[in-house]
Amino acid sequence: MSDIYESRAEGSMIDKPVAKGALTREKMKARSRGRLASLDYLFYVVAAVAIFAFIYYLYAFRQLGRLYLPVFLQGTLTTLVISLVSIVLATCFGFIGALGRLARFAPVRWLAITYVEVVRGTPVLVQLLLWYYGVGFVLSSIGFDPYSAAFQLMTALQNNSLVPDAFNGYFYGILGLSFNYGAYLTEVFRSGIETVDKGQTEAGLSLGLNSRQIMRHIVLPQAIRITIPPFTNYFITLIQDSALLSVLSLIELEHVTYALALPQINANNKMFVFILGALFYLLLCYPLSLLARYFEKRMAVAY
Repeated sequence: MSDIYESRAEGSMIDKPVAKGALTREKMKARSRGRLASLDYLFYVVAAVAIFAFIYYLYAFRQLGRLYLPVFLQGTLTTLVISLVSIVLATCFGFIGALGRLARFAPVRWLAITYVEVVRGTPVLVQLLLWYYGVGFVLSSIGFDPYSAAFQLMTALQNNSLVPDAFNGYFYGILGLSFNYGAYLTEVFRSGIETVDKGQTEAGLSLGLNSRQIMRHIVLPQAIRITIPPFTNYFITLIQDSALLSVLSLIELEHVTYALALPQINANNKMFVFILGALFYLLLCYPLSLLARYFEKRMAVAY
């Protein structure tokens, strides 16, 4: 009996410090949760104040904004069209380059490597000028004029009025952007394809599929899911780099922003024009981030 009482006494003596320690940890967790909740509320308050201040800032310059809004919309539309056409061509260049990087035929592989390294090792502005003044001059010297070709094509469709006067600048500018970003997308697509486990390719061969069927039905669906985040990043960067086409005298969003801000004498008005131009770039780029997150979640369901 005495042993039983002693064991109970010892157990009670051990349980008391444990209980105190558990209560202390619970109190610390409750305090940390309270602090995090307070920081969350503080963040929301600061964000609400910042949004309200920015809206009030736009309201204060509403007359200037209404005056320049149609011009900004036209420049934004031009930037959007340039970016969409460029990313489509860059995707084609990138996919062909990725297949070349993975080719077993050494000359094709080294040609793809040279394309990637040369393009990534030189500034995009230099490449744009090279396309416009270098390649454009060579093609014009042999009798090829992009404007004349586009004008004749649109004449057959009875829409030649849609061909802009600076069509050559758009033509070589889009080619320059596409060629540049195609090199970066080459490595994105190559890494995405190589990330897929080789065991799946072997399983496809064991089922009797050929290399094209394996690439189409097994490798590419998984590679596309992997390459969505970097592809979106490069698309957003391409939209911003389309501002470099202003050196080719193209009337896009950056050119419009600079042309409207330069004559402003008032520094506040000039700052507002630049902020308005940046806001339009944000309106172009931010939906792409949301779209990329949606596709990531959508395609992750099957894996």
